[in-house]
Amino acid sequence: MKTCPLCQREIPPELESRHHLTPKLRGGTHGPVAILHSACHSKIHSVFSETELARRYNSIEKILTNTEIQTFVRWIQGRPIDFADGSRSRRRQFRK
Repeated sequence: MKTCPLCQREIPPELESRHHLTPKLRGGTHGPVAILHSACHSKIHSVFSETELARRYNSIEKILTNTEIQTFVRWIQGRPIDFADGSRSRRRQFRK
């Protein structure tokens, strides 16, 4: 099983989510990708805009400097590894 670089917990295969460190809309289509828990990935996109991710938060280390993300990580680390936040990415909803 892979480990989420954001929360440091193991990721069940059904909860793996690919995060482009530079958003695809900002030129990161072929750039580096981090495999995250789907809940961790959702949180990143709820906190930062695509522009912020491209300019200031284009690595896991930089993302972890944000206090809202730090609070989330402490919270999610107390949840079971198969915890799912119940929300679905809006991107997936529009793909159907």
